[in-house]
Amino acid sequence: MIIKLEEAAVIAKEVSANINEMRASLDIEESKRKIDELEHNMQEQDFWNDMQKAQEVNKEVKFLKDRLDRYNSAVQRIEDINVLIEMCMEEENETEADGILDDANNLKKEIENFRIEILLSGEYDKNNAILNLHTGVGGNDAQDWTQMLLRMYTRWAEAKGFKVEVIDMLPGDEAGIKSVTLKVEGEFAYGYLRAEKGIHRLVRISPFNANGKRQTSFASVEVLPELTESQDIVIRPEDLRVDTYRASGAGGQHINKTDSAIRITHLPTGLVVQCQNERSQHYNKETAMSMLKSKLVELKERAHKEKIEDLTGELKDMGWGSQIRSYVFQPYTMVKDHRTGVETGNINSVMDGEIDDFINEYLKNEAQN
Repeated sequence: MIIKLEEAAVIAKEVSANINEMRASLDIEESKRKIDELEHNMQEQDFWNDMQKAQEVNKEVKFLKDRLDRYNSAVQRIEDINVLIEMCMEEENETEADGILDDANNLKKEIENFRIEILLSGEYDKNNAILNLHTGVGGNDAQDWTQMLLRMYTRWAEAKGFKVEVIDMLPGDEAGIKSVTLKVEGEFAYGYLRAEKGIHRLVRISPFNANGKRQTSFASVEVLPELTESQDIVIRPEDLRVDTYRASGAGGQHINKTDSAIRITHLPTGLVVQCQNERSQHYNKETAMSMLKSKLVELKERAHKEKIEDLTGELKDMGWGSQIRSYVFQPYTMVKDHRTGVETGNINSVMDGEIDDFINEYLKNEAQN
């Protein structure tokens, strides 16, 4: 049992070093100064006159306070763990060893997640995300694969406590789906999910092939930030073509009998977005416009353009490159991320949404480059 105490001591030393490193990244003193400044502004008589701005300030104060509270809690917990380790070793008390080791491991995991969150400092990282999945090469298998990815990301988001809303979906010909658009709501949803942009490759024995041959299929994942009010951009009405059409449905009494679905084309770039989630044409148009703005901002960032107006048609097909990850079901089981080298043989857990190892390693590599 002394071995477990020694193991806990090694983990505690690593955690202490990570906490000290985080203090610099969080800029604790600056965060405290910022909180004091914002809370002083909140006491101004006319603060709540601009409700939108007031809510944004209130949200920023809460965010900064939550981070400080998490940091201070981590500092206190590692101090407690170190004291317990020292006491148990001096008294040769082995009864607490298992509990101390568990506490050290749990804190290590929490600190690792906290460190990843601190890396998410991009302009849009705290935003909600719009996730687009599209079938690639592979016929029915690719359409089935796209639906499997939908399930994987939905499970991941729910485990994070995020809310998932289907904005648009096109069913497959015989199985699966051809495309789906989701809105994932939650703090840092975009920051995490942007690590998933790219082509995802599936290798398995095809259930749609009578000869039981191995099939390779592809699906693409596109991730966009949902813009906040303060990040909103202006699009000229003359640059848009808005089309209405009848939404597809399950049939019978549930099918939409009005032209409530919306398709918007941004003429300068050729970008197209659509929404048919609600029976309200007004809601669908608002959602589609939100998606279009997100696509234009993301395209502007990738194209290194200063203004939306600088975007032109030749940029709309900027590719995602080769596949970022392979999922192999046969003849062996393995999921491998080709960007970071992270891999696992537990493909079932990955398909159940356990993809944090891939996301976290990508974000850490990105921060180092």
